[in-house]
Amino acid sequence: MSAAKSLLIELGTEELPPKALDELAAAFQRGICDGLAKRGVEASLDLAKAYASPRRLAVHIPDVAVNQPEQTIERRGPAINAALDAEGQPSKALQGFAQSCGVSVEQLEKLETDKGSWFVFRAVKPGQPVASLLPDIVDEALKGLPIPKPMRWADHDYSFVRPVHWLVILHGADIVDGEVLGLKSGRKSRGHRFMHAQPVHVADADSWLDAMRAAKVLADPVERRQRIRDEVAKAAKQTGGQPQLDDALLNEIANLTEWPAAIACTFEREFLAVPPEALVTTMETNQKFVPVFDASGKLTEHFIGIANIDSKDPGEIRKGYERVIRPRFADAKFFWDEDLKTPLAGYQDQLKNVTYQQSLGSLWDKSVRVAELARIIANRVGVDAGEATRAAALSKCDLLTRMVGEFPELQGVMGRYYASRHGETAEVAAALDSYYQPRFAGDAIAAGKVGQVLAVAERFDTLAGIFAVGLKPSGNKDPFALRRAALGLARTLVEGQIELDLKGSFVEALELIPEAALAAGLKPGKDGKAPALDAGKRRGVLVDELYDFVIDRLRGYYAEQGFTSEQFEAVLAVAPASLVDFDRRLRAVAEFGRRPEALSLAAANKRVANILRKQAEEANASIVGTVVDPAHFEADAERHLAMALDAAKADTAAPLQSGDYTAVLARLAQLQAPVDAFFDSVLVNAEDPAVRANRLALLGQLKAQFTAIADIARL
Repeated sequence: MSAAKSLLIELGTEELPPKALDELAAAFQRGICDGLAKRGVEASLDLAKAYASPRRLAVHIPDVAVNQPEQTIERRGPAINAALDAEGQPSKALQGFAQSCGVSVEQLEKLETDKGSWFVFRAVKPGQPVASLLPDIVDEALKGLPIPKPMRWADHDYSFVRPVHWLVILHGADIVDGEVLGLKSGRKSRGHRFMHAQPVHVADADSWLDAMRAAKVLADPVERRQRIRDEVAKAAKQTGGQPQLDDALLNEIANLTEWPAAIACTFEREFLAVPPEALVTTMETNQKFVPVFDASGKLTEHFIGIANIDSKDPGEIRKGYERVIRPRFADAKFFWDEDLKTPLAGYQDQLKNVTYQQSLGSLWDKSVRVAELARIIANRVGVDAGEATRAAALSKCDLLTRMVGEFPELQGVMGRYYASRHGETAEVAAALDSYYQPRFAGDAIAAGKVGQVLAVAERFDTLAGIFAVGLKPSGNKDPFALRRAALGLARTLVEGQIELDLKGSFVEALELIPEAALAAGLKPGKDGKAPALDAGKRRGVLVDELYDFVIDRLRGYYAEQGFTSEQFEAVLAVAPASLVDFDRRLRAVAEFGRRPEALSLAAANKRVANILRKQAEEANASIVGTVVDPAHFEADAERHLAMALDAAKADTAAPLQSGDYTAVLARLAQLQAPVDAFFDSVLVNAEDPAVRANRLALLGQLKAQFTAIADIARL
């Protein structure tokens, strides 16, 4: 690369929103790189790096060219056959195009392609100094940031996520003159708000990071995160415990600080009587403190606060942190103590006063539906129906407690604690928490069978009810999180090995949905009136929609595990009733696909399917299942195939009955040789109608053997 220098762009702001900071920094980097690339500027874009702290967004790119290369301009104009009249004179469209390009019609060139001919304008434009392009590039990048609610300040016309205060644009050691968001660029940055209040002189683009560090700002998020880890580990040693610092909390702390310093703190041991999840939620969510546990995993009275300053008197900061956590813990203890005065079942009547969904009734109504589904499912899969219905009846009660009212993220968790305290069985108590699982991507399903039954019943009702009232997801909108519910349902059925007829279960769920809700989901016609409700037909349509909706979630689930779309479609073609059965078939098909015989048999099955479909269309009847008569065999190849097929039927009857589809397909793979021999030497469409029908019947039985597992032809 000819003359090139490092580029540094830094925009100083008021404190940026911590949860959006990483995305803003990445988008800013992309915007700058895209702006340079679009203008053809040579630069080491693969080495570009984004920097961010609460008060700044920055991008550093090594080796950015000083000058833009020559720009080749090509504009395509009207097609030649439309641009000239019958006498060969230029049309007004052609004249207008030439005028817009600043040339005469005679100066235009012609472009010949296999799709036609056009007039075209070509020119070479001298490249500009990159410094003159950068202000526009920065402005475009900032306008392209994902800012849902930009703000205005003072009397400016422009807006940004937060007010801006300084702008540094350096190309090597040179200042790039320009103005963005009302700021003129220079080489004066700012350091830490409290520990380095004076301006920071930045000599050149490559020295910026060190200059920031010297001014008590760790502008590199990676370096800042590592400092937080080290500081937390050092503070935890003082307590003798183990800190719990997950990535989400680490990222948020890093985006709130520029020079993090950890301080070990303590709270009163009496608060440990409160469930630890409530205390941890308070520490992490409300205060961004790091909880500390002992070697056995039990929460201790210690926690770690992260200051944004190296204090001369850290003891005062510690007192402040301890002072601010105390009232929150006191509230949590009050909620806990007060909630324990009422048994969890005591909240059931209050559920009648809380609307779940206008057409679907209250939380009480939902609990009744879920309890009935849980009873049906539990009896069907061999789980204690009494415990399943009890768990369903209590599943929404903790939503009315003081603790969950203050900390909504603890729903389920607190239900488990309250149920345990008030004498519910361990299985019921655990189910009240675990039925929410999987709560997020990668989360496990409920561990206990009662929890799994409740999880499945809850999701069947949610999906059936919301679809019934016509509020199924559209586009990116999914206010009821139905996609997550469908995936959770599918995962619980598959991973929990719960054998249920998926469509049949949706039929049962929809039977519990009131007809008023079904009617609410009907769209009005052109006359503005909703069609007359036929509840049976409406439920039938919804069952198919719900089945397809769940299956669509399974596509991504299995794709992540490495299954191909062809394998998935092969199984879907036979529409297994149970997702557990679907899973077994899919794994058997994937195993079959790795066999050397698979490709040939898949091709043969496709050929068989095409032959049978064509014959069925001509005869307006299906060949599959027709009896094969050995008396009509004329060739050894068809006799051998019939014998091999009969032997395969006998060998696969037991494993097919038990669901051992891998064994079935392994045995059917042995049919490759007789199938290949049949197609090599036998003419299916024989002149003799009886012989032809017999051969078609033989192929129909072959197809039936394979499609008892999946449509192998789709492989």
